[in-house]
Amino acid sequence: MDIHSGIIAAAILVAIAAVFVVRSAIRVMQTARKLSFYSLRRMHNANAWRLFLFALLLFACSFWLPFYGEPFIYVYYPPSLTPSLTPTITLTPTITQIPTITLTPTITNTPSITDTPTLTVTPFLPVAIESLFTGVVTPNPDAVFTAIQFSTKFDGLNPIDPQTVFELPIASMYGGFDYNNTLPGVQWTALWYRDGQLIFYETKPWDGGTGGIGGYTECSNPIGGWLPGTYEVQIFMGHEWKVVGRFVLLGDLATPTPTP
Repeated sequence: MDIHSGIIAAAILVAIAAVFVVRSAIRVMQTARKLSFYSLRRMHNANAWRLFLFALLLFACSFWLPFYGEPFIYVYYPPSLTPSLTPTITLTPTITQIPTITLTPTITNTPSITDTPTLTVTPFLPVAIESLFTGVVTPNPDAVFTAIQFSTKFDGLNPIDPQTVFELPIASMYGGFDYNNTLPGVQWTALWYRDGQLIFYETKPWDGGTGGIGGYTECSNPIGGWLPGTYEVQIFMGHEWKVVGRFVLLGDLATPTPTP
């Protein structure tokens, strides 16, 4: 059992204990009504109210544990990691060319952009993004992510029909990945670049588990809107980058120019 499961179990047990304390308080009050002596009734009623206050304290504790207790415990007692299989990370996805135009001997079609992504040598966090950090948990250096898969649709666990080349128009883009050895509360960041220019970012404390599927980053409103170009997504845990993914967004092809 990990820390998260232990916290949930403790909260449930405390809530059950509070219910039993309330029942005991009610029984004490019922017993007090049957007593003939005023002093005994008063003493029993005082004990019943003390039990009610104790039950209220237990209910408050059961509410506090799952919402505030787990991050507090992680600060002083980081969870022990369970050895598991480390997924293979592929940093450079293969771009699949999608032919859409049949060339004739007299017309030369020139695409508006090429399908060769521009590589970033060493991803790094801008200082302005670092100033937004709120996470207090130290990142696990063994945290890993699988290759990012891109799609315009997401079913909640995986991107639907992932590709590396897309065509305008699009509304949103999802970058899905699996993860392992991650710690809740660690600041994680996703940076979206178009042709080397930052167009979108998201940074917040990690709210997932220590490992699983269904992780994703979503971009719906990039700076300047969706334009043709080569896009790159960089994912960081704390200040350390973990995985980079790229895709190409194609626009309308240039108007064919007849050649003799």
